[in-house]
Amino acid sequence: MYASRTTQFLVGIFALIGLAALAYLSLRLGRVEIFNPPSYEIFANFDNITGLKTGDAVEIAGVAVGKVFSISLLDDRAHVGMQIDQGVKVDDDAIAAIRTRGIIGDKYVALSLGPGDKMLTNGQTLRQTESAFVLEDVIGQLINSFSSGGSGKSSSGGSKSQGSGGSFPSLNDPGSK
Repeated sequence: MYASRTTQFLVGIFALIGLAALAYLSLRLGRVEIFNPPSYEIFANFDNITGLKTGDAVEIAGVAVGKVFSISLLDDRAHVGMQIDQGVKVDDDAIAAIRTRGIIGDKYVALSLGPGDKMLTNGQTLRQTESAFVLEDVIGQLINSFSSGGSGKSSSGGSKSQGSGGSFPSLNDPGSK
């Protein structure tokens, strides 16, 4: 009634493979990296990084090329550290911008490469940044503009003409040619 040694051995191997697969899936779903690929670190300073957190992606042209590894405060600005994959070159004129996936999705850092010929090396800081777009701030400003009596009039005190297309010159206006 006992299983043969061969059967016990095969069941043991199957159980070990199952445990290894479970451990692998747990690490992948938890975004835990055991072996980090070779990378270098660059930094950027932002006025506002609302919603960005460590572990978020760093992308160039929609391709993930690294991740955010640290966020701290430096001279009243957010100091963001990014690990960039080895082999990806970021020039000194690149622009780092905080972007959102969709309307209310996750934040990430989008790098737009510039025309610079000098490449950043480990520990250097990007000079040009664009802070996060905060939807709540825009909605608050919109509500405040309506509640403070915004009437849709132009700043010069006159009303906009429907026939002229707002601020665009009319095609019939001789001064617009």
